Amino acid sequence: MSIAKADPSSEQGPKPEDILQQMERVLASGEFHSPERGRKFFRFVVTETLEGRSQFLKAFTIANEIFGRQSSFDAQNDPVVRIEAGRIRRGLERYYLVAGQSDEIVITIPKGGYVPHFEYAAGYRAADQSEHGPERIDLLPSGDGRLGRKLSRTTLTIGATILIAVAGLYFTVAPNGFTLHDNQANLPASDSSRPIVIVDMFQSGDPGGSASDIAQGLRDEVIGQLAAFGDIVVVADPSKANDGSAKAYSLQGGVQRDGDRLRSILRLVRRSDAAVVWANNYDADLRIRSIVQIQADVGQEIAIAVARPYGALFLSDTDKTARSAATKEAGADDCTSAYYSYRRAMDLRSHTAARDCLQRATQRSPANATSWALLSLIYLDEMRFRYKLGTAPTARATELAAFAAERATSIAPNNTRALQASMLVSFFKNDIDKALKTGAAAYAQNSNDTEVAGEYGLRLAMSGKWQSGCELISRALNNGAGPKGYYEVGMALCAYMRGDLQAAELWSRMCDLEYNPMHRLVLLSILGAEGKTAEAAQQKDWLGINAADMMKNIRREVSLRLHRVEDQERFLGGLQAMGIAIEPAGRDTISSN
Repeated sequence: MSIAKADPSSEQGPKPEDILQQMERVLASGEFHSPERGRKFFRFVVTETLEGRSQFLKAFTIANEIFGRQSSFDAQNDPVVRIEAGRIRRGLERYYLVAGQSDEIVITIPKGGYVPHFEYAAGYRAADQSEHGPERIDLLPSGDGRLGRKLSRTTLTIGATILIAVAGLYFTVAPNGFTLHDNQANLPASDSSRPIVIVDMFQSGDPGGSASDIAQGLRDEVIGQLAAFGDIVVVADPSKANDGSAKAYSLQGGVQRDGDRLRSILRLVRRSDAAVVWANNYDADLRIRSIVQIQADVGQEIAIAVARPYGALFLSDTDKTARSAATKEAGADDCTSAYYSYRRAMDLRSHTAARDCLQRATQRSPANATSWALLSLIYLDEMRFRYKLGTAPTARATELAAFAAERATSIAPNNTRALQASMLVSFFKNDIDKALKTGAAAYAQNSNDTEVAGEYGLRLAMSGKWQSGCELISRALNNGAGPKGYYEVGMALCAYMRGDLQAAELWSRMCDLEYNPMHRLVLLSILGAEGKTAEAAQQKDWLGINAADMMKNIRREVSLRLHRVEDQERFLGGLQAMGIAIEPAGRDTISSN
């Protein structure tokens, strides 16, 4: 039986009044996880479509109506509307998998646009099409699929979470979605080397009471948020966990309620020695936020703190694992740890160790997208951080980075690390449109990945999209992304470009000034613009001694990073104020690298 399309003007689809009732049902459900502006977005696109104005549902219109963006809003490069639409799609998918399984009308917002579609659920037909009224037919997996064909990667995440809670299954990220495992022992070798997070049952002080329900809802939210990170294995049935795994961790939690006050208590425990490697409390006021919103917000904070790059899960034994990466038998996970250890140290020795390990890993496991992506980033660093690492500036490094990024995305098009690598390669090859498009895709894939958010924010900002880019950089910095001092230089440039020189100097002095000449150059430009000649002269002398080659190619280095001419000239103006000679414009700055 085919699904009736829900054109409001068509007699074959749901009636407008029924669609409005369904919209309100969705909005009233605790399973529709969306902040207030997301709910406003959803209501707006539904009502506008029913009023016959769907042709006006463009990113620009929505940005103005919902987000208060001005007429200067650039829909192509500012991802705010796309990101919110993605969240609404995920909220709808969760709703129909949990609370809305028996609903007659399905509302979706297909990817590629913002116009909602209204249709009868698979297995339903309109009352006037059957003398017995609406008929329900089994809608779960069948030959023609119908609803099944619509299941996106996020839907599979949520569906997997539900199945896990019921059947004690395991799931890991595969190139095209999530793979379920009925037993930890059955995990593929490539997955069994990943850190394993076993989510214990969350406790409360009143079994069967409101706090117990909140604790269970928070646990479900945490599982769903953790599932978006492809570098870990999530286990939702503690009874099926293998205590012998050296990479297994228990995520333990509890909820306490005192009137309108709610406290969530979490800790991450390494199962091999019972060491607590991370713990935190989260307090909330039920008079300010709903239970559903608190669960969503706290679940996001927990997932970021535990599973993000440089998060608790990876830092607990990164250095130990990184040492084993030097052996020829090191696995892909050891090489991943070696990469993050290198990013913390940012020196040539750790860079070489991580690069060699990843080269061996891609030879042994050529279908491992993450290894290819990290290898791409390692190669690219030989060019973009060459003054810090002391590597030779060759075009070969960029070519190898591009090749590895292409391999990663061909294996797993939705892998966030692969998309991050592809974004950076495109940016430094001066293909800005492709870089920003790929960055938006990476961020939409997992907005909780603070490394992706920060790198995408830097590319937006340095491409001239300072407002949206700086917001993402700030968020990444607040969540502890990147090595120390890395995103601080981004914040310094954000302040510099908006004319706040005092803030720019403060941020710049928080950067890795001792070892990174590019960060010194930023501070020198800011001091020159401020007219602080004595302090600027100290930075100029240091750079003349420690980065003489860079000082001979300043325009090339600046244009490699700042792609708008006006931004380049503002930056170079601060240097020229200190009497620094700048080579003439017009040189081929990209191909020389």
